[in-house]
Amino acid sequence: MASSDPVKETLKGSLLLADPSLREPTFFQSVLLLTEHTRENGAHGYILNRPLGQTVSELLTDEQFQGGHFDKLSEIPVFMGGPVSTEHLTFAALGWSEYDQELQFATHLSASEAVVYQMEGFHIRAFVGYSGWIGGQIEDELERNAWVTKKAGNEVIEADWKGDLWREFLREVSPLHRIIADEPEHPEWN
Repeated sequence: MASSDPVKETLKGSLLLADPSLREPTFFQSVLLLTEHTRENGAHGYILNRPLGQTVSELLTDEQFQGGHFDKLSEIPVFMGGPVSTEHLTFAALGWSEYDQELQFATHLSASEAVVYQMEGFHIRAFVGYSGWIGGQIEDELERNAWVTKKAGNEVIEADWKGDLWREFLREVSPLHRIIADEPEHPEWN
């Protein structure tokens, strides 16, 4: 990685789209938001397109969670953020900065922190688990073309995370990726 290219120094805030050749079930056709990244320390992020089919209220039955401002979180759908720490539910706040033209986010939020962000106008997402890489691992995977990177835009907030997010975002990368996105999942079956 060239030190003169700041985009390559950190992928924090970028989207990772699984290359069609990545057949590992956890990440097959996945879209990840990288919330942390350095070559030395590795990367951390959340899969955006793996809904669990449950809401926060279905996973948290603690009476302390019920009532008051916490009710605002109860109907938020929960997504599988990744294969690490799947026993933990965490919240993320997403917003768009018109000034910077960048996605803003805060992660590892408790329910009470999520409510504060929600009252400030952020979109709240709930995740079970996260995705993580050790230092240099994501760079190795990028060199092997396991991932396609894309700048995260406002569409991350606006998109239907339950829909076909992977194909939708892959089509935006390039004309070649548009063709790839429209290929059948198993072309060998034709």
